[in-house]
Amino acid sequence: MKDAIQVCELKKKYGSHMVLKGLNVQIKKGEIFALLGVNGAGKTTTLECVEGLRKYDSGMVIVNGKMGIQLQSSSLPIHIKPIEAIKLFAKWNKTKPDFSVLNSLGIKAFENKLYIQLSTGQKRRLHLALALIGDPDIIFLDEPTAGLDVEGRRSLHEQIRKLKLKGKTIVLASHDMAEVETLCDRIAILKKGNITFCGTASELSEKIGRKYFIHIKTQQGDHTLETDNIEDTLLSMLSELKQKEIRVLDIKVDRGTLEQHVIDMVRREEE
Repeated sequence: MKDAIQVCELKKKYGSHMVLKGLNVQIKKGEIFALLGVNGAGKTTTLECVEGLRKYDSGMVIVNGKMGIQLQSSSLPIHIKPIEAIKLFAKWNKTKPDFSVLNSLGIKAFENKLYIQLSTGQKRRLHLALALIGDPDIIFLDEPTAGLDVEGRRSLHEQIRKLKLKGKTIVLASHDMAEVETLCDRIAILKKGNITFCGTASELSEKIGRKYFIHIKTQQGDHTLETDNIEDTLLSMLSELKQKEIRVLDIKVDRGTLEQHVIDMVRREEE
């Protein structure tokens, strides 16, 4: 099958509150797929239902492959050593640790430290290493770079790209839009229990409109304009400034970011 994951009419409620309202989504084998949405949209509930960590009320979830899971909030006994945790997880999975993967994640450098002594970045790399034990086909990463410094984020992004090259399917939940735009093949936007968009970042840009932000610095101050038509807006603005004899000191044009597109999509759905 081409799909690694199929979710059909998934519904889940807590008491009288319906969190997932018949959610449908398909995730292809070998892609990096991001699930986006504001807090309370149902991202974690969706992932936990797909992962088998939470029961759902109705619908269907089909997972074609072995799963490895890195939870957003996870912890280990404070006095366990990384190498001990790795050997324990390997025994549970009836396999042997892949030390080439461990070395690529830099686990060797702190394998004999106590868990309580590890930095946030070291813990994140260890949790990813544990998720990869057993050579899973599908890897779930919930906020994988939260709390990491720039170097830690760069290193983890590199590992995610290597996993994709090996044919792994990666499902990512993140609030970091730059991270999502850099890594992901497709994104889905979750709003109030339903998928409101599913496609590439470019397709989202086409759907929302190609927004540009024109920053103009003049003798009288700085101005920023938001527009879908860069040519007409820029020419009109420059003509107006020339007529008023206001000197332009600098001009900068930015493309709309994925974060701005997601915000626009959510706002349109609310309207």
